[in-house]
Amino acid sequence: MTQPLWQPSQSRIEKTNLWRFIQSVNATYDLNITEYHQLHQWSIDYSDLFWDQLWQQCDIKSSHKGNVILAGNTMPGAKWYPQATLNFAENLLKYRHQKSALIFCGENGAREEISYSALYHRVTVLVGGLKKYDIKPGDRIAGFMPNVIDCVVAMLATASLGAVWSSCSPDFGINGVLDRFGQIKPRILFTTDGYYYNGKTLNSLEKVSGIAGSLPSIEAIVVCNHVTQNADLSLLHEAVPNKAIHLNDFIDPQAAPIEFVACSFDDPLYIMYSSGTTGVPKCIVHGIGGTLLQHNKEHLLHTDVTPDDVLFYYTTCGWMMWNWLVSGLSLGCTVLLYDGSPFKTPDILIDIAQREKVSVFGTSAKYIAAIEKAGIKPNQSHDLTPLKTILSTGSPLSHESFDYVYRDVKQDVLLASISGGTDIVSCFALGCPILPVYRGELQCAGLGMAVKIFDDDGQAVSQTKGELVCTAPFPSMPIYFWQDDQGQKYHDAYFAQFDNVWAHGDYGEITRNQGVIIHGRSDAVLNPGGVRIGTAEIYRQVEVIEEVLESIVIGQNWHGDVRVILFVVLRQGLVLDGMLTKTIQQQVRANTTPRHVPAKVIQVEAIPRTISGKIVELAVRKVIHGEVVKNKAALANPEALDFFVNLPELLS
Repeated sequence: MTQPLWQPSQSRIEKTNLWRFIQSVNATYDLNITEYHQLHQWSIDYSDLFWDQLWQQCDIKSSHKGNVILAGNTMPGAKWYPQATLNFAENLLKYRHQKSALIFCGENGAREEISYSALYHRVTVLVGGLKKYDIKPGDRIAGFMPNVIDCVVAMLATASLGAVWSSCSPDFGINGVLDRFGQIKPRILFTTDGYYYNGKTLNSLEKVSGIAGSLPSIEAIVVCNHVTQNADLSLLHEAVPNKAIHLNDFIDPQAAPIEFVACSFDDPLYIMYSSGTTGVPKCIVHGIGGTLLQHNKEHLLHTDVTPDDVLFYYTTCGWMMWNWLVSGLSLGCTVLLYDGSPFKTPDILIDIAQREKVSVFGTSAKYIAAIEKAGIKPNQSHDLTPLKTILSTGSPLSHESFDYVYRDVKQDVLLASISGGTDIVSCFALGCPILPVYRGELQCAGLGMAVKIFDDDGQAVSQTKGELVCTAPFPSMPIYFWQDDQGQKYHDAYFAQFDNVWAHGDYGEITRNQGVIIHGRSDAVLNPGGVRIGTAEIYRQVEVIEEVLESIVIGQNWHGDVRVILFVVLRQGLVLDGMLTKTIQQQVRANTTPRHVPAKVIQVEAIPRTISGKIVELAVRKVIHGEVVKNKAALANPEALDFFVNLPELLS
């Protein structure tokens, strides 16, 4: 598509943080950069100067910065700011005024709002409580928490002491939590007494008793009230005597002001986890400075966050977008937290966006497709005047969802489809407030990210599908994997395919607009007749079909080749028949190629998903080929896999 769906006005462009950053770069280095792609090229050619300019622009607080920006240029191995000392929490708590820092909204109508001053106080008294346990830098502290203010406070208190935070959302099963926390051996576990989801009140403490009973490293279980006024801890006292304590009894109301522990740039901040659907999850360790600097870049320059913004992302604290969201505190904006089902009522999130005057609304591609299918038209039902940006991630956003947003949500809005992952706790491709939006495209590669598309021979290509790679170091690379002393797992995860080049595992292309299209995960690519097909190319067509709510597509080994198999969830009460099957196949054929057309279309009740909501194509593919899915605890609905065992439709 040659015409953009949206183009920022010149006056809007000149009000952005990114525009001001360009003027600053030009003045500092006597350059004449006039548009984004020139800036991006400069940020790659002079990456040390770019990141240092960003450090200054974001007013990063540090005890010592040093004069070395980047030591080495190999991946893995390059070191950013090797002389610097800083504290992550200090940068998120540098504002102490009465402006709103956090707003929490629950699906049951609960609402809580605290100022930056109050946030600092709550972190202070919690730090005092942690000090009673002599928490030191490098100690692990875990959260089994819904997306509430207490979770953010616990993370900030942890980081204040130089300790390491790791979290799972309470919808994880016990085995899924133990697969994660069992590897890192946390000393303190934060939890709530329960949580709300889709109209149900769920007790967390039964799971917590099972988790704590299998984690002898835990010295205290700190219980925050959420669904009750005074949580009953008797179950925990029985399971793990003398460890459970209410938050109000754990904190130190007389705590002195926080003495932020000075840490190295590459000291650990977060431990995050791969999906774990092919085995025990990998524990991905992210560093303090790289996370802070990368998130500041994405918030300030790519998302144009200012202190006047209300920043929202629908996420749980078991997904990296939670870590990304809370970093917005470092820019002084108001961060909006929501916990519960995004479909408790069909437009509950839109209601909240209107009421809280959200200016940056983040969600998933699945959510946007779902509200379109539900017939929701916010531009007719809601006042979203403050909304300037919509962010979408989790899976590729279809072309039709772009149309829906500009037709039925808001015309004058920046729709930024973004793509990255837990591996980098950030993005490779994302939005840009001074560029147009083209249908189906991510606007640009991120500043400082040397993103390319490689063909099978490792050659960079444009307007051709291939492997998404990054050819130069960037600060938010993981510092290491947990229990990977020789670094072999780390190397094999990203650098085995191309030497000294990060291969991310996405199948994509760079467009003539210098935007990016993600066609799906590389390991899920279909190969009928030896032709590589990204799964997103098929999903895009299937989502157009009114009767289909969602789908999953895999390749089945068949008579020495691969055939495409499509599974669909239909609207309630509908049954797949020959006519609908033909409609689906014709839609795919008419808009792609004959090789894309599914050989079989099969109706299912549910699509297996990870707890963060991503469909698991690899797990389904394993099941239909009679292979074992090693770690079903990583799935939100593992029972959904049972349908795919020994399907008679796949025998002919």
